[in-house]
Amino acid sequence: MELTFLHMEHFDVLIVGAGPIGLACGIEAKKAGLSYVIIDKGCLVNSLYNYPYNMTFFSTSDRLEVGGVPFISHGGKPNRSEALEYYRRVAFSWELDTRLYEKVESVDKDGDNYVTRTSKGSYQTKSIIIATGFYDIPYKLHVSGEDLPKVRHYYNEPHPYYGMKVAVVGAANSAVDVALETFRKGAEVTMVIREDEIKSTVKYWAKPDIENRIKEGSIKAYFHSSITEIRETQIDISTPDGPLTLDNDFVLAMTGYQPNFEFLINMGIEIGTDDLKTPNYNPETQETNVPNIYLAGVICGGLKTNKWFIENSRVHAEVIIKDMKKKVSSIP
Repeated sequence: MELTFLHMEHFDVLIVGAGPIGLACGIEAKKAGLSYVIIDKGCLVNSLYNYPYNMTFFSTSDRLEVGGVPFISHGGKPNRSEALEYYRRVAFSWELDTRLYEKVESVDKDGDNYVTRTSKGSYQTKSIIIATGFYDIPYKLHVSGEDLPKVRHYYNEPHPYYGMKVAVVGAANSAVDVALETFRKGAEVTMVIREDEIKSTVKYWAKPDIENRIKEGSIKAYFHSSITEIRETQIDISTPDGPLTLDNDFVLAMTGYQPNFEFLINMGIEIGTDDLKTPNYNPETQETNVPNIYLAGVICGGLKTNKWFIENSRVHAEVIIKDMKKKVSSIP
């Protein structure tokens, strides 16, 4: 059914993404006297919400702060629950204008402005900030059977896997966390890893743990290996010693995620042709090749999703609003 927009709201800036960096951008816009709105197709800090229930951040709480709101955690490093509570408090404290569960459907040029149409409304703005992160689109295995219900690209908690034969694909933080947690909650865990070892970037307290579990045989790991086919009760693996068939109940493919490049391309943002697919933007202002459209946060790294984090991209909000404010004639 075609949507009819009864009215169009007008703002200086529309921010796409209500994650920590999107909230930081809204705060800086508000401090600068710019009118703004923050749109997200999911809930507040949707990516963090979809993290595993028991996840602990690598960073300390002070490095995750935005808007000058103190973040106090009970342990040395905050967990998911504490982060969700914190960013709710940030949004509430700053009285941020967030429009949640509202998907952006199109962005069109309208003279010197942009018209953004969403699933719930229509907005005309002078500028747009894209702070959508990279958690929306998982890397697929591209093998037969990947569409079976037993295959999961997102993980919440270990309980459903008690007593099950679980294959965990990957060698980075997510895969290690999932393998250790499901193993300790009663799953029979096998790791399938393309590389020759657990990645060096794995959290320092988890890396020796998983390596010791593999060494003692509590968790079986096949290195230089990959899944070639998935069936209801089995999986086929290609290993250095030849093909192997394993009994299997679930495949947890913790293979990482990627930004929605199509969304950027549809707005005219140029994407690099190198392996990293880095978007075209000016690092001094965060402005893309499309005038008055900016990038903030993890999405700036393209496929290099371990380049930008909350702690080192919070500054993007200040940089963008400083440049944006110069262009808004209504703001002195």
